[in-house]
Amino acid sequence: MVQDRGGIGRRKFLAGSAAASGAALLAGTVAASPAAAVEDGALAEPLTAVTPVDKRYKDLVRGWNQRWVASPETVYLAETTAQVQQVVQKAVTAGKRLTVRGGGHCWEDWVFNADVRVILDMTKMSKVYYDPARNAIAVEAGAQLLNVYERMYRTWGVIVPAGMCFQVGAGGHISGGGWGLLCRQLGLVVDHLYAVEVVTVDADGTARVRVATREADDPNRELWWAHTGGGGGNFGVITRFWFRSPGATGTNPAALLPQPPAEVLLSAVSWPWAEMTKERFARLVKNYGDWHARNLKPGTVNDNLVTMLALNHKSNGYIGLVTQLDATIPDAEGVMDRFLAEMTAGLDLAHQPLTTHMGELSAMPELAKPRRMPWLQATRYMGTTNPTLNDPSLKGDFKSSYYRTAMPDSHIDAFYTHLTREDLVNPTASVLLSSFGGKVNAVAPGDTAAPHREAAYKAAWMIWWTDPADEAKSLQWIREFFHGAYADTGGVPVINAVTDGCYVNYPDIDLHDPAYNTSGVPWSTLYYKDNYPRLQQVKKKYDPRNVFHHSQSVELPKP
Repeated sequence: MVQDRGGIGRRKFLAGSAAASGAALLAGTVAASPAAAVEDGALAEPLTAVTPVDKRYKDLVRGWNQRWVASPETVYLAETTAQVQQVVQKAVTAGKRLTVRGGGHCWEDWVFNADVRVILDMTKMSKVYYDPARNAIAVEAGAQLLNVYERMYRTWGVIVPAGMCFQVGAGGHISGGGWGLLCRQLGLVVDHLYAVEVVTVDADGTARVRVATREADDPNRELWWAHTGGGGGNFGVITRFWFRSPGATGTNPAALLPQPPAEVLLSAVSWPWAEMTKERFARLVKNYGDWHARNLKPGTVNDNLVTMLALNHKSNGYIGLVTQLDATIPDAEGVMDRFLAEMTAGLDLAHQPLTTHMGELSAMPELAKPRRMPWLQATRYMGTTNPTLNDPSLKGDFKSSYYRTAMPDSHIDAFYTHLTREDLVNPTASVLLSSFGGKVNAVAPGDTAAPHREAAYKAAWMIWWTDPADEAKSLQWIREFFHGAYADTGGVPVINAVTDGCYVNYPDIDLHDPAYNTSGVPWSTLYYKDNYPRLQQVKKKYDPRNVFHHSQSVELPKP
């Protein structure tokens, strides 16, 4: 029976749902493969429903960013695709606003907002398994990334090159394009996506289960394409992905996806703000951008290296650099040494161990000298030591940009000005520069919906606070910094020879606001570039009623 803690309205909401659940899928539904049906579970638990009287409710109406807390009538925790379809159908029939929670890491209010009446929580859908019917490895949308890596690697010795933070959910991360520490070596996670299962809603209000593959003759291929960078919450409820790399042959799961390096070299160093003059700061940032611009194209030994430069506010005390390299390549230590030498060329300041946490990076003093670690051990270490992941008091704001070249002097000046401001004392305030290029660049911008294939590196602004009294000054700092850095292009990183827009998985509602974005370039172009009109056509076909929407969702095309 459905769990009930006094939700009378919920019982009415679910009444008559038998036609939309179990094996009795609605007319026109594309059924899952036999293996997927087994994993989907004839033995699944009844649909879990949590209402405000349930003690679990407060935990389920918020995500990682504590700025956003919702008050829905019900949170449903589905375990099968049929249960997802059931919840979607009844929400549409009742005219209730529905949003979907994957891992809960959305930086804006896309899931947890004042209008939502029904939250569909996907965290019980977390299986990872080989599906012989599709000859691919299936990942359910609620699976957390570290669990995906553990299951794939321990079972078959393979992985997908997805993100770093352990508790990010697969659904939103993958559908937004999926950057990770192996991106320069193996590409984005969506470059290995074979198929996706989505519950969509037709124009007549019927919820249907559709499976879309990358096969050229698949009638739903455009739905697959939209989930290779089009972002979560736009077209339907993602229930599972299937992964098989292009060109993979045979039926052995161990040969269907790339293998990570057996070992990696990890390095973590820092430079003290007390000795960081404006000239030294400029040299460090310029070195980082120069290296990535020179190594943008794939095909060199430097494809095996990825790095993050944490440009922290001076109240943190330090600027940090973390680097990961495939330790199995010839002369790995030499490759690492040469990279660090290029990063410090002309800097005139010795680096030190990384002894303080920096935004999403933990203190790592033991990595002052590059250290060899088994890949899975290193991945677990990097993914779980993030000091912001498990602090339930933190609220935050975030912004992003892509760079195609080394950072111009005017941008570096703005970075230095705002990172040394005296009116802010917050060690979490920072901009994290991280590698792009390499194998990411080997895919054309339109081959997937993730368009930033010509970017050399990306920048992520971040600031956290706990005290509500700190919110105004925190938002003031990050807004003045970001929009000030791009003042010459209307306050945002427009698509030009230097910058390349913004990352949809780092959503920023200010891109919508003409008070901050005066460029004339809409938010949709910053996220999706020339791919946006195509995404709108997918929206029109698969979500014509705009059931799946949020404060920055793909819009239906104008008639």
